[in-house]
Amino acid sequence: MRVLIDSSVWIDYFRSGNQTDELDHLIDSNLVFVNDLILTELIPFLRLQNQTALIDIINEVGRLPMSIDWQQIQSFQFICLKNGINGIGIPDLIIVQNAIQNNSVIFSLDKHFKLMQDSLNFKLY
Repeated sequence: MRVLIDSSVWIDYFRSGNQTDELDHLIDSNLVFVNDLILTELIPFLRLQNQTALIDIINEVGRLPMSIDWQQIQSFQFICLKNGINGIGIPDLIIVQNAIQNNSVIFSLDKHFKLMQDSLNFKLY
């Protein structure tokens, strides 16, 4: 199993939040993955805080390859809107697409993923 760790979980983890033990378990089990989108959400803020050690650590995490299918993203957005799921950002849809493409589950604290899960048929951790 591969677990794509969303930026919300990393932020919680870096702040020693509620998901620390769970993410430690996934890291120890070598199940943790990121993608370039998630790194792009995290690294600029870490750089602002001069957190070079954290940047080095997160850059060592396995990366899922990304291939954005814009027609599928449009379809995902349409399905969400059709089902009354509003306010879903394109980055979240790209993360869903990336997880599906790589047969991975998503670990996120963002409520949007829970709202989309049944409509878009992907797995949450």
